[in-house]
Amino acid sequence: MSVITERYEIAAARYFEAWNATEPEALSKAVAAAWAADGSYTDPLADVRGHEGVAAVIAAAHEQFPGFVFRPLGAVDGHHDTARFGWELVNEADSSAPVAGFDVVTLDAEGRIRQVLGFLDRVPTSA
Repeated sequence: MSVITERYEIAAARYFEAWNATEPEALSKAVAAAWAADGSYTDPLADVRGHEGVAAVIAAAHEQFPGFVFRPLGAVDGHHDTARFGWELVNEADSSAPVAGFDVVTLDAEGRIRQVLGFLDRVPTSA
Protein backbone atom coordinates (compact mmCIF):
# COMPACT_ATOMS: atom_id res chain seq x y z
CA MET A 1 0.00 0.00 0.00
CA SER A 2 1.43 3.39 -0.95
CA VAL A 3 1.62 6.29 1.49
CA ILE A 4 -1.06 8.12 -0.51
CA THR A 5 -3.41 5.11 -0.49
CA GLU A 6 -2.78 4.67 3.23
CA ARG A 7 -3.90 8.27 3.81
CA TYR A 8 -7.28 7.52 2.18
CA GLU A 9 -7.63 4.23 4.07
CA ILE A 10 -6.95 5.92 7.41
CA ALA A 11 -9.45 8.71 6.67
CA ALA A 12 -12.11 6.14 5.70
CA ALA A 13 -11.42 4.06 8.83
CA ARG A 14 -11.88 7.15 11.02
CA TYR A 15 -15.06 7.99 9.10
CA PHE A 16 -16.55 4.54 9.78
CA GLU A 17 -15.45 4.69 13.41
CA ALA A 18 -17.42 7.91 13.77
CA TRP A 19 -20.48 6.51 12.00
CA ASN A 20 -20.43 3.43 14.24
CA ALA A 21 -20.02 5.27 17.54
CA THR A 22 -23.25 5.16 19.52
CA GLU A 23 -22.30 6.59 22.92
CA PRO A 24 -22.29 10.43 22.95
CA GLU A 25 -18.73 10.79 24.29
CA ALA A 26 -17.32 8.21 21.88
CA LEU A 27 -19.21 9.83 19.01
CA SER A 28 -17.81 13.28 19.89
CA LYS A 29 -14.25 11.96 20.02
CA ALA A 30 -14.60 9.98 16.80
CA VAL A 31 -16.07 12.93 14.89
CA ALA A 32 -13.27 15.20 16.14
CA ALA A 33 -10.67 12.63 15.02
CA ALA A 34 -12.23 12.23 11.56
CA TRP A 35 -13.44 15.75 10.65
CA ALA A 36 -11.73 19.13 10.57
CA ALA A 37 -13.38 21.57 13.01
CA ASP A 38 -15.26 23.29 10.18
CA GLY A 39 -15.75 20.11 8.14
CA SER A 40 -19.07 19.47 6.46
CA TYR A 41 -21.37 16.57 5.63
CA THR A 42 -23.90 16.77 2.80
CA ASP A 43 -26.17 14.06 1.42
CA PRO A 44 -29.74 14.10 0.07
CA LEU A 45 -31.11 14.18 3.65
CA ALA A 46 -28.63 16.42 5.48
CA ASP A 47 -26.37 19.43 5.06
CA VAL A 48 -24.35 20.26 8.18
CA ARG A 49 -21.06 21.85 9.16
CA GLY A 50 -18.90 21.43 12.25
CA HIS A 51 -18.43 18.62 14.73
CA GLU A 52 -21.78 19.13 16.49
CA GLY A 53 -23.73 19.09 13.23
CA VAL A 54 -21.98 15.95 11.97
CA ALA A 55 -22.48 14.20 15.33
CA ALA A 56 -26.19 15.09 15.27
CA VAL A 57 -26.63 13.53 11.81
CA ILE A 58 -24.87 10.36 12.93
CA ALA A 59 -26.92 10.16 16.15
CA ALA A 60 -30.14 10.59 14.13
CA ALA A 61 -29.13 7.71 11.83
CA HIS A 62 -28.63 5.47 14.87
CA GLU A 63 -32.02 6.49 16.24
CA GLN A 64 -33.67 5.63 12.92
CA PHE A 65 -31.72 2.36 12.52
CA PRO A 66 -30.93 0.94 15.99
CA GLY A 67 -28.76 -2.16 15.91
CA PHE A 68 -27.24 -1.30 12.52
CA VAL A 69 -23.59 -0.65 11.64
CA PHE A 70 -21.97 1.14 8.72
CA ARG A 71 -19.55 -1.04 6.78
CA PRO A 72 -17.29 -0.31 3.83
CA LEU A 73 -18.42 -1.70 0.51
CA GLY A 74 -15.39 -2.23 -1.70
CA ALA A 75 -12.05 -0.48 -1.64
CA VAL A 76 -11.21 3.15 -0.93
CA ASP A 77 -10.05 5.00 -4.03
CA GLY A 78 -8.58 8.47 -4.31
CA HIS A 79 -6.30 11.06 -5.78
CA HIS A 80 -4.90 14.36 -4.57
CA ASP A 81 -6.96 15.34 -1.49
CA THR A 82 -10.08 13.45 -2.56
CA ALA A 83 -11.19 9.91 -1.76
CA ARG A 84 -14.31 7.89 -2.50
CA PHE A 85 -15.73 4.70 -1.06
CA GLY A 86 -18.94 2.71 -0.94
CA TRP A 87 -20.72 1.74 2.23
CA GLU A 88 -23.78 -0.10 3.47
CA LEU A 89 -25.85 0.04 6.61
CA VAL A 90 -26.06 -3.51 7.95
CA ASN A 91 -28.50 -4.96 10.48
CA GLU A 92 -26.37 -6.90 12.95
CA ALA A 93 -29.27 -9.24 13.77
CA ASP A 94 -29.95 -10.57 10.26
CA SER A 95 -27.14 -9.11 8.08
CA SER A 96 -29.62 -7.32 5.82
CA ALA A 97 -28.40 -4.05 4.34
CA PRO A 98 -31.38 -1.84 3.49
CA VAL A 99 -29.29 1.30 2.91
CA ALA A 100 -26.20 1.69 0.75
CA GLY A 101 -24.37 4.48 -0.98
CA PHE A 102 -21.02 6.05 -1.66
CA ASP A 103 -19.25 9.09 -0.35
CA VAL A 104 -16.69 11.45 -1.80
CA VAL A 105 -14.51 13.11 0.83
CA THR A 106 -12.03 15.96 0.63
CA LEU A 107 -9.20 15.88 3.17
CA ASP A 108 -7.19 18.65 4.79
CA ALA A 109 -3.39 18.58 5.17
CA GLU A 110 -3.69 16.49 8.39
CA GLY A 111 -5.90 13.90 6.71
CA ARG A 112 -9.10 15.05 8.41
CA ILE A 113 -12.30 15.43 6.44
CA ARG A 114 -13.08 18.92 5.16
CA GLN A 115 -16.13 17.87 3.14
CA VAL A 116 -18.26 14.80 2.55
CA LEU A 117 -20.60 14.56 -0.41
CA GLY A 118 -22.78 11.52 0.15
CA PHE A 119 -24.94 9.69 -2.36
CA LEU A 120 -27.66 7.18 -1.47
CA ASP A 121 -27.92 4.25 -3.87
CA ARG A 122 -30.37 2.13 -1.89
CA VAL A 123 -32.87 3.33 0.70
CA PRO A 124 -35.94 1.67 2.18
CA THR A 125 -39.24 3.20 1.08
CA SER A 126 -40.02 4.04 4.72
CA ALA A 127 -36.78 6.06 5.23
